[in-house]
Amino acid sequence: MKSNYKYIFKTLMAMSIAVATTSCEDFLDREPMSTISPETYFSTAAQLEANLNDEYPNILPSFGQWGYGVFGEDKGTDNQIEVTANDRYTADRWKVPHSESDNWKFERIYRVNFFLSETLPKFGDDISGAKNTISGSIPTIKHYIGEMYFLRAYEYFKKLQLFGDFPIIETPLADDATALREASKRAPRNEVARFILADLDKAYSYMSDVDLATTRINKDLAMLVKSRVALFEGSWLKNFKGTAFVPGGEGWPGAKIYSNYQYPSGSIDNEVKYFLEQAVAAAKIVGDKYKGSLTQNTGVLQQSATDPANPYFDMFAQEDLSKVSEVLLWRQYARGLATHNINSAAGRGNYRIGLTRGLVQNFLMKDGTPVYTHGTYANGDGYYMGDKTIADVKANRDSRLSIFLKEPGQKNILFETDNNEGTEAVMVEPYPSITNGDGERGYATGYALRKGGSFNRKHYANGGGYTAAVCFRAVEALLNYMEASYMLTGTLDATAREYWTAIRQRANISTDIDKTIAATNMSMEAENDWGAYTAGAILTDKTLYNIRRERRCEFMAEGIRYMDLRRWRSMDQLVSTPSHLEGMHLWNTPMESWYLNSQGQTILVADGSNQANVSSKDKSEYLRPFERTSSQAAYNGCTWKMAHYLNPIMVKQFQLTATSGSDVSTSILYQNPFWPVVADQTAEK
Repeated sequence: MKSNYKYIFKTLMAMSIAVATTSCEDFLDREPMSTISPETYFSTAAQLEANLNDEYPNILPSFGQWGYGVFGEDKGTDNQIEVTANDRYTADRWKVPHSESDNWKFERIYRVNFFLSETLPKFGDDISGAKNTISGSIPTIKHYIGEMYFLRAYEYFKKLQLFGDFPIIETPLADDATALREASKRAPRNEVARFILADLDKAYSYMSDVDLATTRINKDLAMLVKSRVALFEGSWLKNFKGTAFVPGGEGWPGAKIYSNYQYPSGSIDNEVKYFLEQAVAAAKIVGDKYKGSLTQNTGVLQQSATDPANPYFDMFAQEDLSKVSEVLLWRQYARGLATHNINSAAGRGNYRIGLTRGLVQNFLMKDGTPVYTHGTYANGDGYYMGDKTIADVKANRDSRLSIFLKEPGQKNILFETDNNEGTEAVMVEPYPSITNGDGERGYATGYALRKGGSFNRKHYANGGGYTAAVCFRAVEALLNYMEASYMLTGTLDATAREYWTAIRQRANISTDIDKTIAATNMSMEAENDWGAYTAGAILTDKTLYNIRRERRCEFMAEGIRYMDLRRWRSMDQLVSTPSHLEGMHLWNTPMESWYLNSQGQTILVADGSNQANVSSKDKSEYLRPFERTSSQAAYNGCTWKMAHYLNPIMVKQFQLTATSGSDVSTSILYQNPFWPVVADQTAEK
């Protein structure tokens, strides 16, 4: 029956859109739903579930967020790069769109609002459901309502990250130009964040009476995401204080609407405190519950079918995560029905997206000390073995690096080795194919991850992978607490130390946190990590930096790096000092000999021409994927414009909300800082 409800709903949705389309819809990317009969489609728990199931893949993260996924948010940062620089790291390639399907989009928000507007009156006036007329279990109905509040919150959080100030819309709107224009008014970003937190509190309350499978949203997840949102906004307001990127800051474009804006808490400092306190409280609820349930990491990469498995590795490479306590939400795939290519990517060169040298060097040694305390990066002192081979760079390191960084000669497949469905399986890891221009089989930096790759050949059918996607992990709550509480008090309290110790024990590195902090040299860290900067200045606080380092290492390729870099304001220095992102140590190392033809001649071309397949040794002994040919966008390094911390709003939206024809100056909207309201133009600064 569930599939029938889903089909009927989607069919009638399409019909209603087809017959009700008007010129007003484009104001807010509106989808009229008034022709759907609420008596028919919001009357049972099963119908609510069917509606929810339609929204899950459109709103929630899955493999697309991974560093080598299509929309990965680690890809295109100082963690992972392709062979072409992202437009945001250029001065002239990111431009204001005229119209773009994913820019300023409200479709999902309207779907959620329609669901809530039809469901809540039937459920009753309060959370108890005393007047409920929807058939089914009350706790289950409440849970589904809570899930939809969560989905609205998460969709709004995506908008907050992209645009900052954003319209707050809680109900479906009439198809009226005046009403839609007024609804387009952007709310200050901190009020958007408060709205998100309120939705997450509602989600938590509604879902509090029942625990469903972790393939569904749950109350613990609501608190985890609350801690993420609150930490994001608190750190954004703190780090951008006084600028055009926060309400009331100098040049804030929102002054067009809010000329004398007052923060709900009285000041921006109080607002920072409010959000950080919210982050601490929410993170502790989840952290205390799961701190003893982190998935075990043996620290060893399995290399034989008879060897013990590493549960931490397998957490990212199995079909069913229902018994993995740390995973709060996961997406299930099914052979022949819902599949992906993450296994194939992890089994080759990550679809030509590689780890940067900066990330590799940022991982600590097992004894908790930074790499640079053990000789030079290239040679080491015998404990750190140097970086002249991939095997050396992994030795005696944080096990999160040693088990996930691929090494030539390792076995990629251990189970069902004769399964012919595994058409994309590479049985033994080869030398990284850095000269291969194939987007699926080439290697970008020489450093490739096996995170997300299964050891079973059955998962390697072309386009046919069906291992589960980890969407959210409880360990994030521990990290969110550590950072938020430290930002509030300037000290590591007992809870933060307890959480940090648990994370480092799981990573198989020394739990002597103070030793790490004392050994940290921020000038050295700044060479490898954009996160060593805030507002263009190298951090002086080594404790806060090491919390940032821990996040970077724990969540590599899991899609949150760009979010962190923006809230930390970690790209300012690129405005004046371009960054040269590098990969493995290619030149003047044994690895250079990996690239000889059968006659013993090198296949490396490093002359800067259009035929070049690697960067020149005159630039660096380390491979620089963006600096192979002089025509590449970031050939002279990655740069930045301040405007790039937020996305521009498309020009079409200004035209649609204008009160005088298409005169954009009469729109109720305002553009994000330093972006013009002219299509195909770059940011001013």
